[in-house]
Amino acid sequence: MKKLLAILLSVVMLLSFAACAKEKTPENPVIRMSTTTSVNDSGLLSYLLPYFEDATGYTVEVQSAGTGAAIQKAKDGNADLILVHSKASEEEFVSEGYGVERIPFMYNYFVVVGPKSDPAGVKGSESAAAAFAKIADAKANFVSRGDDSGTHKAELKIWGDNVPDSKSDSWYISAGQGMGACLTMASEKGAYCLTDKATFLANANSLELEIVLSEGEDMKNTYSLIECNPEKLDGVNTEGARALIEWMTGKECSELIAKYGEEQYGSALFYLIEE
Repeated sequence: MKKLLAILLSVVMLLSFAACAKEKTPENPVIRMSTTTSVNDSGLLSYLLPYFEDATGYTVEVQSAGTGAAIQKAKDGNADLILVHSKASEEEFVSEGYGVERIPFMYNYFVVVGPKSDPAGVKGSESAAAAFAKIADAKANFVSRGDDSGTHKAELKIWGDNVPDSKSDSWYISAGQGMGACLTMASEKGAYCLTDKATFLANANSLELEIVLSEGEDMKNTYSLIECNPEKLDGVNTEGARALIEWMTGKECSELIAKYGEEQYGSALFYLIEE
């Protein structure tokens, strides 16, 4: 009798575990995120997403590119949500009906990096615009993303009406590549470069570069989440996108973001937008 009861109890427990596993597995378990290279190259997503996946049963497929390309992938129907950092492009994405709502949730800073010798005398500049003017005057090598990314758009905004022309200004190098590749190129050429601080610090050990200007008001870099609009795009995993956005703007993720980078770099690499 005891043996029979033990068998029955084991069966009940197995059925309970199976039911729990079934409840944990979403109907559509794959979430497609199209994002910018900085949150990927900095290691932030590979740090965060396992916590979300373990808690929810979802799997997040991350596609990373410059912000322009990341948004275009979503417009082409190849994403359920985007995580990017170009306010004007984000607002356009929503106004055209591709996105549901722009949700700014964290920020970091762009920094200007360059050779330790600082040939253009950028250190001590009052702003990124002033630093860029010194680089142009000195005709010191400068590597631009040149890829319609959020970083590239921020760079163009800093140049203002004085954007160099890579065809006539040989010192201005338009790479057309991601942040990591541009930093490597700048290191090899002894050039300056505008980069998000997180990606630079994540790669600093392999680069002959240092931060020569940081955290000016014209270098704040805000990241937003946007759910793709199922009324405009086919095949959107709305439930999954909303679950991920809710988690990334919630307490657990906020605490994880606040800690990221502290142990390795002595300070957080991303900061939360306080409501």
